[in-house]
Amino acid sequence: MTDSSRRQSTDRTSSSEAEALTELESLLDRSQDTHLTAAEVEVLAQLRQMVLEQQPQTPTARSQPPPHQNFTTEEEAIAELRDLLFGPELQAKLDKSQLRVEDVTRVLPEAIILRSMQDDQLTQAVVPTVEQAIQTSVKKDLNTLSDALFPIIGPASRKAAMAALKTFVATFNQALDHSLTPRSFRWRLEAMQTGKSFAEVVLLRTLVYRVEEVFLIHRHTGLLLHSLAVDLTATQDADLVAAMLKAIQDFVQDSFKVKQQDRLNALEFGELTIWIEQGPQAILAGIIRGNAPKELRENFQATLETIHKEFYQTLLNFRGDDTPFEASKPYLENCLQAQYQSTSEKPSPLLLLLISGLFCTLGLWSFMSFQARQKWQAYLNTLNSPGIVVVSAEKHFGKYHISGLRDPLAVDPIQLISDAEIDPKNVVSRWESYISLDPQFVTKRAEKLLQPPETTSLKVDRNGVLYMTGTAPQQWIVRAKKLAPNLPGVSQLQTEHLTTIELQELLKTKTELEREILLFANDRPQLLPNQQQKLEKIVAAIQKLTKMASILQKNVRVEIKGHADSDGSTEHNMYLSQARAKQISLVLVSRGIRSSNLTTIGVGTQEPWQQDVSQNNPEMNRRVSFKVFLTDAP
Repeated sequence: MTDSSRRQSTDRTSSSEAEALTELESLLDRSQDTHLTAAEVEVLAQLRQMVLEQQPQTPTARSQPPPHQNFTTEEEAIAELRDLLFGPELQAKLDKSQLRVEDVTRVLPEAIILRSMQDDQLTQAVVPTVEQAIQTSVKKDLNTLSDALFPIIGPASRKAAMAALKTFVATFNQALDHSLTPRSFRWRLEAMQTGKSFAEVVLLRTLVYRVEEVFLIHRHTGLLLHSLAVDLTATQDADLVAAMLKAIQDFVQDSFKVKQQDRLNALEFGELTIWIEQGPQAILAGIIRGNAPKELRENFQATLETIHKEFYQTLLNFRGDDTPFEASKPYLENCLQAQYQSTSEKPSPLLLLLISGLFCTLGLWSFMSFQARQKWQAYLNTLNSPGIVVVSAEKHFGKYHISGLRDPLAVDPIQLISDAEIDPKNVVSRWESYISLDPQFVTKRAEKLLQPPETTSLKVDRNGVLYMTGTAPQQWIVRAKKLAPNLPGVSQLQTEHLTTIELQELLKTKTELEREILLFANDRPQLLPNQQQKLEKIVAAIQKLTKMASILQKNVRVEIKGHADSDGSTEHNMYLSQARAKQISLVLVSRGIRSSNLTTIGVGTQEPWQQDVSQNNPEMNRRVSFKVFLTDAP
């Protein structure tokens, strides 16, 4: 590089450094307008001084840089500038940020206290931040703030509730004592005219005296230390009242010739009286409504003495802060006393009679209404039976309105109204017909349609099965089997235990016929003379069997069996028994019985008659017996 080039480069570097130092100085001058800490101000002052010392006076003064400033790179130039601006000691202090934090923490509490004593700007600045922090805490976890406030809210809530309850009880007792007296009507009229509540008017008219508000005032400054008021009193500005009392007292002392030790003790304004008790350091004033007794003045004096005793040093050092005097609240509460008149006025006898009559009427009406409701409920419970469905039941304008569904076979609701001792004129009913599938109504409907004989019973179960039991004519059974499945609520017919009368008679006649026998002469196929009547009975039985079998669609076959005694040969006895059976068959055919219904057989001596096991009667073996066979017709 030539000397000319070096000079040009040096001139550009000097020019750039001069511009950089000028810009840095401008920035440092503008930084004075910002809010900086003492440490930051000190650092900036050092920087400003170092820049001023290194700033060139004229362009020519820095035209030739010193040998050690012959920079080769831009990084080296920046490093040199940093060393120039920030010395090693200052650089170390700036790099140690933790040291600056510790310095601030040491002076922060004292700075806050000092600033708070000067003015309220710090409080106003912190309020938005504190409010936002509380809102964020509540949104994040409500229990945190509630747990912190619990020790304060609990006692305060209980105390407020007890005070409100005490006031309510006193008000209620006073209002109750005078609610039935003649003058209570005047008080009610006064309450309507003035817009006050009746209880408030009663309290005012029966009031002997009441301390409505007390003030504890600093004697020398006239500033309010603390005040209390009863809940029902519309309190005024306590500070203003204290200032006015002090001003009135000073006015009296300055305007009238009074001794220095004389003090203002009382003021009267209409119904209100202000009692003032003077102390060395404090004044106790009470606003009283009514005529207070002398004992109350003594109570004020004792309270003021106690406050001087407990807060003597605080009163001497009072500089405008009334916070310590909040502890005087229990002593001031002792001054908020009240007394009411005890009335001996009795309620008017006429008024008591009217009220008694009214209560008796209301009691009688309530009893009758209760009794009517009970009867109506009993009627509804009775209607809640099979075959009746109540859709709605209401009472309008003294009449009961009921509507629903009713099976024609169910009990008549009108009859139930009479049984419930309810006047039917007071009941408006509207019933729609419907078919109930309750088993008892299905059974009644089946009996009405099928009309079973007295020997037959019908019953329907919950599954819709119709059971027929007993005996009935075959014709009725056939008809019932055709009609029963079409009945609503009948799903199946069960006739296992139902017997037809014809079948029963058929079986009876069969049994009777099989018990009959016809006796014959010895060794002959002719009947004995005394057997003719039996033969006629047998003919009638066989004719009856044939008739009933045709009704039941059955075939009847009567087997005529001939027997012989043991006399004679086996072949002869067999022939004789067959001849006897054939003889009876011919007689039956001659009487109109078809031969197709009769069969004959001879058994000889193979089936002897044994009426007694130990005895064999030969005469009984010369007989004809009968056997009946029943089969279904094809």
